[in-house]
Parts: sequence; C-alpha cells; structure tokens
Amino acid sequence: MSIQTNQQHVELTELINEYTDSDGIHPTAIPFLSFTRFSDLTGPSYGVYNPSLCIIVQGNKEVLLAQEKYMYGPTDYLIASVNLPITGRVTKASSEMPYLALKLEFTPSQIYEVLREYEMGTNKKASAKRGMYVSKIEDTLLDAVTRLVRLLNTPEDIQVIAPLIMKEIIYRVLQGENGGMLKQIAVEGSSTHQISAAIEHIMSNYDQSLKIELLADIANMSVSSLHRHFKEVTAMSPLQFQKQLRLQGARGLLLAESADAADVAFRVGYESPSQFSREYSRMFGLPPKEDIKRVKEEYDEMLKPF
Repeated sequence: MSIQTNQQHVELTELINEYTDSDGIHPTAIPFLSFTRFSDLTGPSYGVYNPSLCIIVQGNKEVLLAQEKYMYGPTDYLIASVNLPITGRVTKASSEMPYLALKLEFTPSQIYEVLREYEMGTNKKASAKRGMYVSKIEDTLLDAVTRLVRLLNTPEDIQVIAPLIMKEIIYRVLQGENGGMLKQIAVEGSSTHQISAAIEHIMSNYDQSLKIELLADIANMSVSSLHRHFKEVTAMSPLQFQKQLRLQGARGLLLAESADAADVAFRVGYESPSQFSREYSRMFGLPPKEDIKRVKEEYDEMLKPF
C-alpha cells in the first residue's frame, strides 16, 4: 500500500467513524453514498446488490454469488454491475477496529454518459461478462472517493460537486483492469445489457410464474442464448435467480409481520408450502419458524448493553 493510499484510508476511516455512531447501514447527505459499520464478525446476511461500487476501509468481507466466493478488503473494491442476490458476511472486525465500508450506487445511464462523453471504445459483440468482480484499488480511484466523502463536511457543495466527482469515479473504474466488464452493461445491444432487462423483469415479478419464452423476448434472445448468457452474468439460471429473490422476500415478510409461513409462501409465488419450507431450510439453515426465532434472538442479544 502506497503512502498516498494509506493516508486516504486513514482519512476515510476517520470520516466514516464520524458519521456512523452505531453498527448497521447508514445513509448520508449524498443520496447515492452509504456507510456500513460492524463491531464484530457477522453471520450470513442476505440481500440484493444493486449496481454499485463497494470499498472497505477497515476489516474484510466475503460475498457469495451462487457458489462463487468473492473476498475483499482495504486494498480492493467490489463492483456489482446488475442487480444480484447475494449472501455476505464480515470476516474481520472488532470493537477496537470495526468493519467500515462505503457503497456508491450508480446507474447504467451514468456509465453510458461517461462512455459517450470521453469516447471510450465499446464492443456490442463482446460476450456477456459476470455482473460482479473484485479489483485492486488504484490511488487515483481512492483519491476521487475520498474527495467525494469529504463533501459531507461541506454540505452546501454536495448538489453541484458530488455528481462531478461521481462521474470521475465511474471513469476511473472503467479505466481499471476489469473496466470492460462494467462497460457492457451500458452498451445497448450487448448481451450483458439484454440480460439486465431480463433481470429487471424477474425483480419486478418474482412472485409470478416464470415464463422463459417471455423472458427471452424481453432480452431479444433465443431461449438457449438467454440461459447461457444469464448464467454468464449472474452465475445462476433464471429459475435459481427467482428462487433466491422469493426466499429473501419471504424472510423479509416473516421478520416484518406475524405472518403464517404457508401464507407467506403463497404471497411470494410458491404453490406448495412444503416445497417452500424445504427450500427455505436449504438456504437459511432452518425451517421458517425456527429461523425467524433465531434471527430475532440474535437481534435482541445485539441490543443488550455491554
């Protein structure tokens, strides 16, 4: 780690500490920037990564996309270029040195704007790329991110300057070693761009029956091409993708409401409560009722005073 990189990490650590007074996810005055803080290792957490850049300034994290494992820390950054259901856990953290991270959300249109403005070459015929990757962070990228976070100390500057720095950050990522993987999401007609349309349809209709022919029409592909490219981008089939969304959605409902598991199963699209229970247990380690009890007990334990 260079002297410059180390100084930027120190400054980012101080800034995130200043704006996070407790464990959890913290939105900021910059709409597309959020901070995460954890003072201990975490068990598996489930969610959907939307298109974003994630940087850890202290600690380490492991992310699972289907069966693929992505491990990263302060010398790396993680990119999700499309919506992806993942499992994550913090693997290095303590009360003395908590896990500290930031997340910057972006859209394909922002990527396209940078590609067009700076005339960065793209290839519509390039094969679909995985929608997630980890790269080593460069000083220039970390410098831009530090300047963006520093704007929190001058909130009157955020509206004008934050979008400009975000454009620079996207430019730096596109210029990075895996920038070509991110370019494809913004190139209309590329297989990655077409698959992103199919992903959005599943995201919006995960509780409905999955019609592969309709999905292929939305992606403007044959059924066989859809299956091949979808797996290249997401590491899973459309049906597996939908199943993860359904189970995550069901768990959220069970945690938020005093609902019956069978009722929730129907609400997220299952026709068989027994199949729902089996697949829920396979993903979360316990049947619905026992899993929710465990999660609530863990949460109550976390809230106890030291």
